[in-house]
Amino acid sequence: MHAFILHAHTRPEQAAAFERLFRAYVEPSRDEPGCIEYHMLRDAQDPTLFIFYEVWASQAALDAHMALPHMQAFHARRMDYLRRDLEVRRVEVLLPAALIAQ
Repeated sequence: MHAFILHAHTRPEQAAAFERLFRAYVEPSRDEPGCIEYHMLRDAQDPTLFIFYEVWASQAALDAHMALPHMQAFHARRMDYLRRDLEVRRVEVLLPAALIAQ
């Protein structure tokens, strides 16, 4: 599995636009082959900070996601929304959600 937590520190005046943009991507991303979990969160103390928790079956599945036209378009224009570049931290899934549900 390939899992990571991503922090997106948006410009205050772009936070609403960023939220609208990515809200539209959540469900389609969850339906992509290889997507195990995809969560979009907003920090309770800092409304300009969005946090994504994603788990993909493989690096290849994530690469396919990142190659989609809408993701390529966002990546090219990301600094229009962000006050600093995306912070990505790879994490290890110790207990997958599927095992918790059993």
